[in-house]
Amino acid sequence: MHSLRASAALIAAALPFAVMSATPALAQRSAPTAVPVPHGVPDAVDTPYPGGTISLDIDATDLQRGTYRVTETVPVAAGTTSLILQLPQWIPGHHSTGGTIDELVDVKFYVDGQPIKWWRDSVEVYAFHLDLPAGARQVVAKFIHTSPLQGSEGRISMTPEMLNLQWDRMSLYPAGHYIRQIKVKPTVTFPTGWAVATALDGKQQTGDRVTWSQIDYEALVDSPIFAGANFKRFDLGHNVAMDVVADKAELLDIKPENLAAYRALSDEALLAFGAQHFDHYDFLLALSDKLGGIGLEHHRSSENSMLPKAWTEWKDMDWDHNVIPHEFSHSWDGKFRRSSILWTPDFRQPMRNNLLWVYEGQTQFWGYVLAARSGVQAKDMVLGEFASIAGLFTQWPGRGWRSVEDTTFDPIISSRRPKPYASLNRNEDYYTEGALMWLEVDQIIRAGTHGTKGIDDFAKAFFGQKNGDWGEVTYDFNEVAATLNGVYPYDWSRFLDTHMNQPDQPAPLAGIEKAGYKLVWKDTPNIYDKGRFGVAKVLSLVHSIGVVIDKDGRIASTRWDSAAFNAGLVTGTKILAINGTAYDADTMKAAITAAKGNDKPITLITQRGDKVQTVAIEYHEGLRYPWLEKASEGKAPAGLDLLLSPRRAGAK
Repeated sequence: MHSLRASAALIAAALPFAVMSATPALAQRSAPTAVPVPHGVPDAVDTPYPGGTISLDIDATDLQRGTYRVTETVPVAAGTTSLILQLPQWIPGHHSTGGTIDELVDVKFYVDGQPIKWWRDSVEVYAFHLDLPAGARQVVAKFIHTSPLQGSEGRISMTPEMLNLQWDRMSLYPAGHYIRQIKVKPTVTFPTGWAVATALDGKQQTGDRVTWSQIDYEALVDSPIFAGANFKRFDLGHNVAMDVVADKAELLDIKPENLAAYRALSDEALLAFGAQHFDHYDFLLALSDKLGGIGLEHHRSSENSMLPKAWTEWKDMDWDHNVIPHEFSHSWDGKFRRSSILWTPDFRQPMRNNLLWVYEGQTQFWGYVLAARSGVQAKDMVLGEFASIAGLFTQWPGRGWRSVEDTTFDPIISSRRPKPYASLNRNEDYYTEGALMWLEVDQIIRAGTHGTKGIDDFAKAFFGQKNGDWGEVTYDFNEVAATLNGVYPYDWSRFLDTHMNQPDQPAPLAGIEKAGYKLVWKDTPNIYDKGRFGVAKVLSLVHSIGVVIDKDGRIASTRWDSAAFNAGLVTGTKILAINGTAYDADTMKAAITAAKGNDKPITLITQRGDKVQTVAIEYHEGLRYPWLEKASEGKAPAGLDLLLSPRRAGAK
């Protein structure tokens, strides 16, 4: 008999070659060739859209279902056989692709009442291709924009009491032309009895149907609408108005002295920037916790929201008041002046984010300064805001590898999603670290000119040109540095490059220190942090053990390389007990205080998923919250005091 091994060899020798070659060891790997990516949507050119004026008609009355029903009539030039209509994708102020193509539904196109074929571009999915029959003179598009009904679906734009209509979410525009070269005639039907506010001109109303003058598409998208059942309008002077909607009518009540602060804001902004780049301006404000939160700049208006009692409980809600001065500053910084590679001719071309520490960082700075100068926020509140951001950057390890300039890509990279370790990843820090950098700029100019000049002089030179012009004037890094040199000669190019373009810089405290203040640590939150932590119902221990804890005892964030991080505590972990006592915020604070200056760990019982464990945290420095204090005890105003003091005549 043959052995088993010999039998196997004989069987293998008898197998056909084709069978042998199909064994896995000899299998081939297919390798396809790439299909070229088509360029199906033309680039925009600076020529008028030849078809004529687009008619845009929106029914915004379906409050129950939160829908906007759109009929858009797009005329086409004689002989046109195809048309591309697209929804805006890259939205100014979002610094990313903010278009909501997923909220556009039931899209249909008609010529002479007959449906026509359409297909979505396979590369640029915001674009719809249309084949037109011979002799077509206009295309009628019908579709629905579905406002999210709850926050998990997106930003809510319609409630039973109010709506925020944004044209870029519910209108299509023809491809191939600068958006300023496309003319639109807008009309909206609102719920009965509602008041309507917008920067659009030429308002005419018949019943619930409102129409405005023809306008170019760029300016239309830049002119959103707030409307509501509970509404008030206030004249703030300088052709500036405050248009307010609220969840309840009584929330619109504002004390005369607080309304006077908004009037002072108009004065202070015009004094700071030295010119006016709008013929009229509307603050669109929602006092609501039902409408989705917003703070978005436009040239002649801004979309703003604050919590419902921001006016009626003015002092307690002062921490929530900064959005108005911030967005107002954007009319000059970000709308009139914009980085040359951030500006785009349409809403299709990708925005190349850069210099947002000018666009947003200096606006953040002016938001603080103008709030204090006008009284929209108390000076102590603004000092608390400066302290909060300065304290954060002293313990922000992501600054070691990532520059402020690189964070300008964050809106595109992360789309403002939550991060497991934001302190290492960094967020859109060009806002707040940019603001601290501009504070240092002001103090360098003040010191170098013996107090005769400051950042106001830069603002007038950079933003105050071309009074009355509400177009856009672009700039680059070199112009920013050159304008600063025109105010006070200094190596500004090196300064800006070091602070904004280079990672691993010292904590940005120099401006505060040059301004006569210092960052100190106390065991209670400053006035700003106290307000926002209270409303959010969180316990912030970022600067002590290194976590933020929600009202249910669950960790909402963990600071990289903190004591909590080193003990293995991460986002989502629930704290059940502290040193043998059931968790609550006061018990946690007491345990941190008791561990100060000794060698006893803080012992927690935690749960993550179905795993319960005991965790020891080695931390002995007590509770720590950032504050700003005067560096000297003298009564003379420090540089920061002078910066925040009013400029208008007669102000105290």
